[in-house]
Amino acid sequence: MNIIRVKSLNEPGLEMFSTLTEAQLRNRLEPEKGMFIAESPKVIHVALDAGYQPLAILCEERHITGDAASILERCGDIPVYTGERETLAQLTGYTLTRGVLCAMRRPVPPSVEDICSNAHRLVVIQGVVDSTNVGAIFRSAAALGVDAILMTQDSCDPLNRRAVRVSMGSVFLVPWTWVDEPLTCLRSLGFKTAAMALTDNSIPLDNPILKAEDKLALIMGNEGDGLPESAISGSDYVVRIPMSHSVDSLNVAAATAVALWELRAIHREE
Repeated sequence: MNIIRVKSLNEPGLEMFSTLTEAQLRNRLEPEKGMFIAESPKVIHVALDAGYQPLAILCEERHITGDAASILERCGDIPVYTGERETLAQLTGYTLTRGVLCAMRRPVPPSVEDICSNAHRLVVIQGVVDSTNVGAIFRSAAALGVDAILMTQDSCDPLNRRAVRVSMGSVFLVPWTWVDEPLTCLRSLGFKTAAMALTDNSIPLDNPILKAEDKLALIMGNEGDGLPESAISGSDYVVRIPMSHSVDSLNVAAATAVALWELRAIHREE
């Protein structure tokens, strides 16, 4: 076990946990060198189970024989940086969840065609920028049987540290990839699209016409502005969730969970 006790905040090799931003970790210029940070033992185990490659671990010293022990057994001879809780919080800028972080290799995103080849129910995340919302959407998608998720480039990276943590590792369970023109792409793959939006011609989520669709993609938009007009007008359906007490809409993560529950029930019956 390659244990390195942190004595200085400038310890060589710690940059991935301390000074590198999310954008630098992602490394768009050299994607094969991209990394991400998984936080907490449970989430790290989910990532390892899904085949993600660990690069280094940062954990409180007491967790080497505690919460991190089973992780270290699985990770081979990678560097394990350790120290006291206060020192590591100074290093990262936040208190570690359950005292363990793992830097992992970012995989090459699959093609849209590959993850959609046998799919029937998809979610398109278009312009959702809050990492908490993205993580929550992935968790709902995993729990409610979504086959794959497509992300537009203006959305938050699902491998953002907070998105990974909020999803409880679900970002490792649901196939996902980036997409540039979701409507055109989905149409070519035989999917009908359902934009979640409040318009005069929207249909309620439980409308029977949605039950008849074999391949359906639910499109969710930005937290503040919703979906752009081009996404709404270009979709096959515009769908709303019926509301009470003059509430006009739900948070995008909550709305996605409600919609996916309805679609899940439909899909199981089919």
